[in-house]
Amino acid sequence: MNLGRLFAIAFKETLQVWRDPRSLAIALLMPLMQMVLLGYGVSLDIRRVPLCVYDQEHSQTSRELVQRFVASDWFVIARNLNDERAVRDAMNRGTCIGAVTIPVNFSRVLASTGNAEVQTVFDATDANTTTIATGYAQGVIALATADFAARWAAAHGTRPPSVGSVDLQPRVLFNEGLDSRNFIIPGVVAVILGLIGAQLTSLTVAREWERGTMEQLISTPVTALEVMIGKLIPYFAIGLFDAAFCLAAAAFWFQVPFRGSLVTVLLTTGLFTVVVMGIGYLVSVRIRSQLGASQVALMLTMLPTSLLSGYTFPIDQMPAPIQAVTLIVYARYYVTILRAVFLKGSTVADLAVPILALVLYAAAIIWIAARAFRKRLD
Repeated sequence: MNLGRLFAIAFKETLQVWRDPRSLAIALLMPLMQMVLLGYGVSLDIRRVPLCVYDQEHSQTSRELVQRFVASDWFVIARNLNDERAVRDAMNRGTCIGAVTIPVNFSRVLASTGNAEVQTVFDATDANTTTIATGYAQGVIALATADFAARWAAAHGTRPPSVGSVDLQPRVLFNEGLDSRNFIIPGVVAVILGLIGAQLTSLTVAREWERGTMEQLISTPVTALEVMIGKLIPYFAIGLFDAAFCLAAAAFWFQVPFRGSLVTVLLTTGLFTVVVMGIGYLVSVRIRSQLGASQVALMLTMLPTSLLSGYTFPIDQMPAPIQAVTLIVYARYYVTILRAVFLKGSTVADLAVPILALVLYAAAIIWIAARAFRKRLD
């Protein structure tokens, strides 16, 4: 390998990027835009669910129950309604996702028996939101029920009914606030790097064919390996810059706790960048159209990273055949590493399996990409 020829190819590719507004936009603007859009737009947390209330009694006790929903910060009262038809209309128009109906004899039945019924109805069009909101509502009602039962028992000189006593003290590790942002943001970093790295490098060789400069490149004494490494060096530097920006934004902008080693993150980020850029270069060698190469690169990076890496959907909840498919999705291992380093502070020894998988992936992709390029016009 001749270093002079290698750096000449790298310098030539750097000039190509600098003179290409599209490549500069992908390299510099897309990470910022995606970090903002995905970081703020993707969340599994449900807050301030719009709730309609049909309070038939309007007593102090019924108002206290409504205030418990508001004080939980999970719900916000969108409207107070006066009849059942209004409840159905509000649900149909999307004014509220859920409705609470308090019967007219709520306080009287509660005072005489210690038990009363309350109806909650939720719009199940969005099954995920409905499931979470229903759980929140059950929690609010359970706390209110326990409080009301204790008051009723004290007023009647009895003890609250029970069948035993269990002291539950749950402890949450690594993501103590159960904030989905801490779970999602590391995956966003993988999505951005995968998309940008493959998109940029998918244009390298295809650009030579479209601009008619491939004949000149082939006529030079530069080898296929020198072409590949020289063309990837500028994009590797850009990828590391984008990675540093995304990781810094995750830690300082979105306040995702960082408990691990920066060296571990940088090394594995370098491996992941090599993988995605090798895929982009391989696509660029096989497809001589910049548009076609970018579309194929998008399909090979964005879809697997978004759907099969564990970024948004837990892998262990997928069907067994799909779980088997995720084993060949390179982004799965990088997402696992990022989450473990950020939230758990895992070491290289703890992450030996996903790191080894990335090493093998990088070696295989680079070997295949190096053999794919041939100095021929056919």
